[in-house]
Amino acid sequence: MLEIRHLRTLSALRSAGSLVRAAQLLNLTQSALSHQIKLLEDRYGGPLFERKSMPIGFTATGARLLRLADTLLPEIELAERDVARLSQGDQGQLRVALECHTCFDWLMPVMDEFRKRWPEVEIDLVSGFHSEPADLLRGGQADLVIGSDYSADYATFPLFRFEIQVVMAQKHRLQAQRRLTASDFGGETLITYPVPEERIDLIREVLRPAGIAFERRTAELTVAILQLVASRRGIAALPNWAIKNYLDYDYVIARSVGESGLWSDLFVSVPEPLRHKAFVLDFVNVIREQCAATLDGIKLLS
Repeated sequence: MLEIRHLRTLSALRSAGSLVRAAQLLNLTQSALSHQIKLLEDRYGGPLFERKSMPIGFTATGARLLRLADTLLPEIELAERDVARLSQGDQGQLRVALECHTCFDWLMPVMDEFRKRWPEVEIDLVSGFHSEPADLLRGGQADLVIGSDYSADYATFPLFRFEIQVVMAQKHRLQAQRRLTASDFGGETLITYPVPEERIDLIREVLRPAGIAFERRTAELTVAILQLVASRRGIAALPNWAIKNYLDYDYVIARSVGESGLWSDLFVSVPEPLRHKAFVLDFVNVIREQCAATLDGIKLLS
């Protein structure tokens, strides 16, 4: 029997573009997702999509089921939000603070989509630069922080894992190296956001343990950091999604750190009273859905 979860699976496949990312988006193992698809294909007597196409190309059967998903899923999601409004009285505000400066690149479309779903919830960014956004939660000045995990003091929701890459000018002395090690950074100027050093992954995870000496310069805007890098004022360590356009236009070059790369995890943190609010849960879902569809190289967390 065709179920709502099957339609959500097909919709996730289209959005994510691959079985791996669709499984992450649905919080399933890849084997569980493959099993679900096989049952559907057995039921309808043929494949639903082309296994080797990138992005995924759907067969006539798969496309017809997708049209059904496009008709039913929005109505189901709307009904679920309406029920939440009736049962929880979900009206109010959602003040968002960012630890991750580069999140601005993808957060604006997320907020636009959220406003469509929850027009009665006033969502806004907490203005100004904040070196410790978690303090805003403690002081009641923010309702939600996007950044690293803030332990047991808050309810946290996993978003995704991303690679931090080292960005350097064209023809930098390190450009010939496929991957960088801690010793490569000796004597370099590291350009960062103006945040405490313990919140900078490259410093905390790589440079400090190896005892590497370096200079540090700060800038508040990503574009300013990249301009400084391109003009040979130093190097920077930034998320892969934040530098993609600059790499595509050969403005700068990037290298991974270590054999496995330097990876960081992103979370949403909220005070405990907001943990089960439907609009908070939906905001998290919108982030995961949109980022899975638009950001290359991320790994959704479960």
